Formats: sequence, structure tokens, C-alpha cells
Amino acid sequence: MSDSTVALATRIIARPSVTPDDAGCMEILAARLKPLGFSLEFINRNGVTNLWARRGAVKPLFVFAGHTDVVPTGPLEKWTSPPFAPEIRDGMLYGRGTADMKSSLAAMVTAVEAFVADNPAHPGSLAFLLTSDEEGDANDGTIAVVEALKARGEALDFCVIGEPTSVDTLGDMIKNGRRGSLSGVLTVKGIQCHIAYPEKGRNPIHDVAPALAELAATEWDKGNEYFPPTTWQVSNIHGGTGATNVVPGSVEIKFNFRFSTASTPEGLQQRLCDILDRHGVDYEIKWTLGARPFLTGRGPLADAATLAIREICGIETELSTTGGTSDGRFIAEICDQLLEIGPVNATSHKIDECVDIAALPKLSAIYTRILEQVLPA
Repeated sequence: MSDSTVALATRIIARPSVTPDDAGCMEILAARLKPLGFSLEFINRNGVTNLWARRGAVKPLFVFAGHTDVVPTGPLEKWTSPPFAPEIRDGMLYGRGTADMKSSLAAMVTAVEAFVADNPAHPGSLAFLLTSDEEGDANDGTIAVVEALKARGEALDFCVIGEPTSVDTLGDMIKNGRRGSLSGVLTVKGIQCHIAYPEKGRNPIHDVAPALAELAATEWDKGNEYFPPTTWQVSNIHGGTGATNVVPGSVEIKFNFRFSTASTPEGLQQRLCDILDRHGVDYEIKWTLGARPFLTGRGPLADAATLAIREICGIETELSTTGGTSDGRFIAEICDQLLEIGPVNATSHKIDECVDIAALPKLSAIYTRILEQVLPA
């Protein structure tokens, strides 16, 4: 427990901050930042704790972002040790939030402590954007801070989010973007009738089936250098009364696009509707845009991260856009260069979530090295 990053991680892992409860995590982190000269601003909303902490008032502005909330523990009896009583066994630190993402938060704080100690008059500014509403609905978390910053004209130049991005070993993968998410609820209308007299009705499942086959086979785009091709998937189909002798009057189909920067939500909506129209389907759709895609290409931040990982871990990192959405979708609105860099993701959200304790001082060192390159003395 002699390492400062492990010690700080252990303190906040011990807080039962099940989303959207911060459980005092930010008080611990704020207490470490205030002596460094950070001004602390809590932008709380609807019971969610959000912290914007900034040191300096000039550009460029480098921001560390993350969340203190964790997913529920699941059955306590299945944990080898209590999820909020962090324990080190065989070189691994166990507890809910160790991977996702309290270890990263600790590494960010200790990295900034080291950087400021060596560079008290560093150029630019540093900030932390922390929320307790990432694992839940995310309606009052990072988005609330971004809205406040936009309202007063504050923009970020660089941002690192501490999501667990590594696959097998620390630093082998970082995220330089995420796909967008576009969902729809398609209601196809028919005419209910007795199944023995189908000529008296119209079966909406039969009507939409050819269109569904075409939608499933459609190539929406080819992706690009960083993104795989856009995908379209049906997640739920519900139709009928439950009886075996009734043609349903409607069928509801829920679907989702995971799309790249090679497509737009408006273009995907139009192409899907064109297919349904061509098949003569009588329908309504309710759309929900969960996230737009974002991408940080090669540039100062990606180059700094690549070099830092090479120096600290001795490996070449892979830039990737795989996985689900993150709070980067909100931050990207006010930040052009954004990366996600964190520990191994293998046990996130699982029983006996854990991280390699040897990785934590290295992660802190990676963050520090990035700062040294992006905000050189």
C-alpha cells in the first residue's frame, strides 16, 4: 500500500458509490486537488454530484474526466471479499469500481500532483471533470457540466477520460473515438382478424418481413480508417395477442444503429424509411439519438499518448473505436482532441472486479508523461 495511487484508489473504492450516489468520493479527490491550486465548482443536478475543478485561466486547457459512480454489486455472497472493502490478493486489487474507473481517477490525481510539483509554473491550465452519473441514465452528469461550460464559452483543448480501455495488458489499447447510437421503435400497422380468415385482415408481420430482410442485408457504409462499418440490429419484436388464432393488428420492432463518422443519423433515418416505403409498409417510427460518433485522429494528444505508453510500458498501443458509448460523446461537443486511456477492462461490471496493482503507478506515470508533452515547460 506504499504506492500513492494504490492508496488513493483504495480509499475511494471503499465508498459505496452505486450510481448516481457519489458517496463522498469527490470530497476525497477535491481535498487532494485544492492544495494544488485548483478552484472547485460543484455543478450538481437532480441528486447527481458533478465537480469542475480548474487550475489556471489560460489556454491550452487539459482536462482529466471520469466518473465516481459504479454499477450495482450483484449478489454479495458471490464476491470472494466484500465489494466495498478493497482487498489485495496475489497482486490484484479487488473491489467494485477498481477497473471502472476509480483506479484511473486515483492515477489522474497522483499524476497531476507529480506534474505540478515538477512544473509549478506550467503553461496552460489543468482541470478535472467528474460526475456520479455515468453508469446510469447520464442525464444529469457530464452533460450538465458541458452545458454549463458551453453557456459561458469555455472549451477544452485536450481531454483524457479514464475508462478501462486496455485488453490484455496496460496500454495495449486506447480509445480515440466511439461509434454513435441511433435507436428506433418501428410500429407496423395491420388489421386484426381471425387467423382462419386471413383475407379479412392484414398481417403486419408478413408485411414487414421482406423489408426486415433487406434492412439486415444492407451495407450502410464501409467504415473508415478508425471505424468498422455501421451495423443495424433488431433487439426486440413484439406482436399478437398471445392467442394462436388471431392475426395481430400491429407489430412493434425495436432496433439500433451503431454508426461511424462515415454516416449521419439523418442519412440513416432516410435510407431506412426509403426501404420501408419501397416495400409498401404502413408504419410509424419513434427515433432516439443516443450518441453521435466522435473521433480524434493523429495529432498532439494521440502522439503524446502513444509515446508515453511506449516509454512506460514498452509496447505500441492500438488506437481503437470499438465498444459502447461513453461520456466522451458529451465532451466531444466542446473538445477536439479526446482520448480514453485506462486499465484492463476484463473484469469491469463483473463479480470480483479487480486490477493489477502494478499497473496503477504505471498508469499514473502515463498520465504524467502525456501532460509533460502537451503542456511542456
